[in-house]
Amino acid sequence: MRAEQIISKALERTGNDRYRLCALVFSRVKELSNGDKPLLSQSEDHIKKMDLSDIALQEIAEGKITLAHDRF
Repeated sequence: MRAEQIISKALERTGNDRYRLCALVFSRVKELSNGDKPLLSQSEDHIKKMDLSDIALQEIAEGKITLAHDRF
C-alpha cells in the first residue's frame, strides 16, 4: 500500500481529525520506542527497516490501534 493510501485510511479511522491522528501516532511511537512489539503481519526484517511513525500509521490504518476517546 502506498504512503498516501495508508495516511488516508489512518485519517478515516480517527474521524478525519488530523490532530487526533497526530496524537495517536505520537502515543504509539512512544510505546514502540519503549519496547512494545509492532502489531503488523509483515516480516520482522521488513518491519526493522521501517520508521516507528510508519509502523504506527500502518497499525492505525489496519485497525490494530484504535482511538480511546477518553485519552484526548
